[in-house]
Order: sequence, then structure tokens, then C-alpha cells
Amino acid sequence: MITSPFLTKPTPLQLVMTKVLLALLPGIAVYVYVFGAGILIQLLLATLTALGVEAACLKLRNFPIKPFITDGSAIVTAWLLALSLPPLAPWWMIVLATAIAIGLAKHLYGGLGQNTFNPAMVGFAVMMVSFPAQMSRWAAPQAELGAAGQLAFIFTGHLAVPFDAIASATPLDTVKTTILQHGGIGELFAAPLFHAGQLGAGWLPSMMGWIALAYLAGGLWLYASKIIPWQTPVAFIASLAALSGVLHLVDPARFTSPLFHLFSGAAMLGAFFIITDPVSGPTTPRGRLIYGALIGVLVYVIRVFGGYPDGVAFAVLIMNLAAPFIDQYTQPKVFGRKGKAA
Repeated sequence: MITSPFLTKPTPLQLVMTKVLLALLPGIAVYVYVFGAGILIQLLLATLTALGVEAACLKLRNFPIKPFITDGSAIVTAWLLALSLPPLAPWWMIVLATAIAIGLAKHLYGGLGQNTFNPAMVGFAVMMVSFPAQMSRWAAPQAELGAAGQLAFIFTGHLAVPFDAIASATPLDTVKTTILQHGGIGELFAAPLFHAGQLGAGWLPSMMGWIALAYLAGGLWLYASKIIPWQTPVAFIASLAALSGVLHLVDPARFTSPLFHLFSGAAMLGAFFIITDPVSGPTTPRGRLIYGALIGVLVYVIRVFGGYPDGVAFAVLIMNLAAPFIDQYTQPKVFGRKGKAA
């Protein structure tokens, strides 16, 4: 028998952030399998930089350091940023991106709970605009490069073999380039890059699809744990799938399938870990549906018609600006308040 009191207690912030980090672990594990241990180095660099910059900003603002540095929010930002950058990016890129995310996108706006933009996406967008060449340098999945080689390349930029020997464009970048050069996809998906690898599952667009599938599993666990709402990721996935599905039916030679868009790039990472940020997004249920759906549309438009192969970061930042407006016009009616007399 359920008895009073019926008041619910808010979930502690540290517990929320810990569960978010735990939900990212399956994606990180598959990431290591696909690309090697380089991502672990990037995660460590991002974490140390985030904690250092967070402590420095708190000290400058005369805030107590321990309560804020141990809440886990800086580490979540660091991990999301590290998982968005190429795993073999030079060390200074992840350090600079994390410093921008924490120092400028977070503390410049007043700290946790007051930032207008998603900090991780600000750091990513600055790197993408400032260093497009380095941001496009991805190693091929399961390239023959051990942990020691990846560590040396991240910190020195030197390899025993030319980087081009292990380099590979991402599936999204390859599709965009092929369409621009040839006007259609053709037999592109027969290339080894678009195979799901030894793990099987031929319906996945590439081995990177397994990383997306792991993010999906972690995101579903977050929802089951009542850490994130359902409206934002469902609206995002539905709008991205619907728009890509319609255009794929109209012209399959030019527009890729919904599965490709959902399981390529940062779609699943964005759906469950980025656009669900409660600070930079709307707070009303209807507002979350609108917000997620519009991000899905913007991601597709940027991917297919824009100048960048993946548009999650830019779509999120654009909609961060619209979040207060969406909240204002989607507030539910106040119980007991009458409408205006006719």
C-alpha cells in the first residue's frame, strides 16, 4: 500500500552526471574497438583540462571550488567534446576546445545552469570553423596503429607510416563528396568503409554504426532511469528519419536512407546526450517536441545541402537561441486561471 508523503525529492546533480557518464561507457567501449585507444587519451586530456579550467574560473569568481568541481558537469562536457572530435586529433585541439567550452561557453555566462549554449557544442563548433583540415583527419576503422603509435601521433604528429596510409573520410563526408563530384551515390555503399565489419549486422551503414547503436543503448538506459525526457530524442529521431525517408523515396540515387542518417555521425550521441541538456534547451513537454523536431530538420538540411558533413553541433547551437522563445509560447495553462472574457 502506498502512503504519504507523496512529495518527490529532486535527483542530486552528481548522481545525474554520474549516470550520464555511465551511459556513455558502452559507446566508448565500441569506439575503442573501432578506432583504437586514442579516444581514451583524448578523454583523459579533456577531463584534466575541464577540471583545471573549472577550478581556475571558480577561483577567479570567488566561488567555492569543491562543490562545483565534484558535481560531474565539467567531466560530462569534456567527454561529449572528446567523443565528437577525431580520435587522433592533436593534443592541443582537445585542450583548447575544452578550455573554450568550460571557460567561455559555461563560466562567461554565469556558470552551471545559466549558459545559453551547450558548452560542448560551442567547443566543437569553434574547432570546426577554425581548424577544418585537422577536424577532417580521421583514421580508418580498425587501422593498424597500436596504442603507442596513437599516443605518439597525438602528442608529436609523427607516424612510422604516412598518415594517408591509415586515413579515412567519415561515411557522411564520403557521401557528401561523392554527390558533389558525381551527382549521385552510385555504387558507393559497396565500398569497404560502409561495411559493418566483423560484428555483422549488414543493415548498419558502417562500423561507426555500432558506436551509434551503443549510444542508443546508453540513451535508452538514461530514459529508463528517468534522467532524460522522451520528447526531445523521439522528436529529433522522428523528424530526421521522416525527412530523410521522404527524400530517399523521391530520389534514392541522391538522398541516402533514414538508417544511414540515424546511424552515422553524431545523430545518436546528439539525440540522447546533447540535445537533452536541460539548461540550454526548453523545459516544457510541448517545447521539447518542437525543439527536437527542428534540430532534426536542421541536421538534415546542413548534412545534405550545407557545407558541413554533419550538422548536429550547428543545429543545436541555432536552436539554443530559440529555446527561450519556444518555452515562452508552449507554457501549459495555469490551473484555475480563467481565460480572457469574450
